[in-house]
Amino acid sequence: MAKEKTLDDLFHDTLKDIYYAERKILKALPKMARGAQAPELKAAFEKHKEQTETHVERLQQVFDMIGKRAQGKTCEAIEGIIAEGEEIMDEFKGTPALDAGLISAAQAVEHYEISRYGTLKTWAKTIGLKDAVSLLDATLKEEIVTDEDLTKIAMAQANKKAA
Repeated sequence: MAKEKTLDDLFHDTLKDIYYAERKILKALPKMARGAQAPELKAAFEKHKEQTETHVERLQQVFDMIGKRAQGKTCEAIEGIIAEGEEIMDEFKGTPALDAGLISAAQAVEHYEISRYGTLKTWAKTIGLKDAVSLLDATLKEEIVTDEDLTKIAMAQANKKAA
């Protein structure tokens, strides 16, 4: 008979998922920065790469807190989102719509991360991982700000240029 799964198991499984995703995002961000046309968008991607390095470190701390090795589990969702972003870069390279497309792809990533970190934070509260809650919340807040910054760039210039 299979072992009964608990919220602890779900938390660990989802932690592996977002750990994989963050590491995958770290590899994608420099390519997105190189592809961006507007200096503000390029800078936003470079800034988020630095933040993502911190996000990975925080996740490693959470793994330590639960006594598990920091290890990723293939995240099909992030694979698909990043593949869509690469497709946009290929199909819209050199066009006025490229930056708007890059922002849309980056925001799909951000929204995925926001949902994961929000869920993990809630679960950490439920299972009594107080220190993990603060780490996850710090990352969640940064992801929300990044999403808001991308919206500002889109509204101020990228969408108008693409139109």
